[in-house]
Parts: sequence; C-alpha cells; structure tokens
Amino acid sequence: MIFETVEQLAVPSLELRQGFASIVRTIAAHDAAMGARPEMNSIEVGGTSSSDTPLAFPLTVAAWNLERCLFPAESAAHLAATNAPVVLLSEMDSGMARTSQRHPTAEVADTLGMHYAYGIEFIEMGLGSDTEREFCEDDFNAKGFHGNALMASVPLGRPFMLRLWGERLWFTDGEQPRLGERFAIGAVIETEAGPFVAVSTHLESATTAVYRERQVKELIDALDETFPDMPVLIGGDLNTGNHAGGDFEAEGLFALSAARGFTRHGGPLDVMTTRPSLITRWPERAMKLDWFLSRGLKIGETRVVPSLDETGRPLSDHDLITCAIEGFE
Repeated sequence: MIFETVEQLAVPSLELRQGFASIVRTIAAHDAAMGARPEMNSIEVGGTSSSDTPLAFPLTVAAWNLERCLFPAESAAHLAATNAPVVLLSEMDSGMARTSQRHPTAEVADTLGMHYAYGIEFIEMGLGSDTEREFCEDDFNAKGFHGNALMASVPLGRPFMLRLWGERLWFTDGEQPRLGERFAIGAVIETEAGPFVAVSTHLESATTAVYRERQVKELIDALDETFPDMPVLIGGDLNTGNHAGGDFEAEGLFALSAARGFTRHGGPLDVMTTRPSLITRWPERAMKLDWFLSRGLKIGETRVVPSLDETGRPLSDHDLITCAIEGFE
C-alpha cells in the first residue's frame, strides 16, 4: 500500500521521460525506474469538499471510465446529474497533449465541490493511439500522466493506492509505450452510520481472466489486512470478458470475490457498458466491463447511464454506472 500524499505530484522532465524508451525491456529494469520516481509512489490529494458532515444513507456512488476525459466540464455536468457524493474514475489524463495538457480530475472535482485523490497508472512515453493524436495540438506531453481517481463531497480519510502487479504488459507496447502498472486507489468515507472504504480500480484489459482474478485477490487481501472488518465498495472498469469474446461470466474474479464475501452489481445483465466514442470508433463494440463489488453494504438499484452529453456526443467509450447504498448490513 502507498499512503504518502502530496499536494502536487512531481513531474519528471521531458528528457527523463524520453529516456524511458531506452530502458532495457525487463521487469527488473522497469521496476527500478518506477521505484526511483516519487510521482509513481505518492498520491495527489486536492480539491475542497463541500461538506464536513458525514454522508447520510441512502447515497449514490458513481463509477466511470472516462477514456482520458476529453471534456471535463461536460463530464462533470453528467456526474452532477447523478447526485452522487462519491465518484470513482479511471483513465484520467494529467498533462497529456491529447487532453490539452489539462488536469481533468482537478477540474471535475472543482466543479462538483469535491475532495479528490489521484494516482498515476502510467507515465505515457508517447502521444497515444493514432486517433488520440488527432486531438493533440502539441507534439509533447507536459506531464505524461494517466491514472485513476476517487472523489467525494466529504473529506477523504486515509487515502491509499495499491499497485496490482502483473507482467508490465504496456512497457513493451509499440503503439502506446508506458511506464507503470494497473492499480487501485481508495479512501475511507464517513457516513452517519460509520465509515466504509471506497475503492476505484481499473483491471488489465490486455490479458486473460486468470490475470484479472489474481489482481482482485491481491486487492482484497490488501484491503482485509489494512481495513479489517470495514464495509467495502470496489468499483470501476474490471475489463470483464476481454480475451473471452465478451463473455463476462467467464471471469473467475466474480467467484473469487463472492467467496470472500463480496456481491457484484452491474445493473441488468443484458445491458452493456461500452459504446463507440470519439477515440474508440468501433461500431460493434459492446461489452459489459464495469461493475461494483460490495461487502458489508446494502446495495439498492444499480443503473447504467448512457455517456452522452446534451448534443448526443459520446463523452467516453464507457457508460457511467451508479449504485445506491442503502446502509450497512
């Protein structure tokens, strides 16, 4: 677990980031480079919560893979419509040319009046995919950060980050070379009935169900050790069905989490959570990737909310999901 927090993540120089490309493509060399970077081993905490009063039940939690977050203002408005005081986000850029070198997490949190925790999943060594380069006005990234976030309308307690170590699959990718690994970010949320742990995560897409099952096991193990007996809500893009023809039921992570006391929530099972977007232009793309896993919480309705703005423009290739927490079990 990483617990160190900073007001602003350190930014490696462009020259240093360009040098990552010459690192020998081994796990040991990759991890040595990551271990030397403070921004990869700390959490940025910012924003201002709109209330210091513990949340009352029922309350809504929203989870959304925002696919870089091309449109922070419109995305914030979409989230505001859910009235969710707790928001879990993944695929959030910071200082990337494709998103105008902005920090969308900070912008969304400011608009919503929320405290946020942001961590880096990857330092991008390039400008992204061919379609993403179409959005670039610069030929460099000011920071090159891409990560996950958690935000709430109340102060976040004990923010933490956990790397879900795998095989460093993106380090050798030719199209989108990256330094980093998937991770979960979370915090303790205070309610009138007591605290619970909220976790935003993004499991690996470019791999098999066994790989993701191992990631979930490691996450639950760490949560049980650090927050014993505390109710937990995990939410985000679990990438279920990748490399299995979209068959999310082929994922062992559901049986594993159920054996550890978790219940899954994803809305109607026949309602998918992906769609074509401005970046992901695949009309046939329809998969159910996004879920909540809860333990010790009474969960009511779970909804899939189309990720379209008022003009019908897609804000992401993932739809937003929400769940209602009615109380503790």
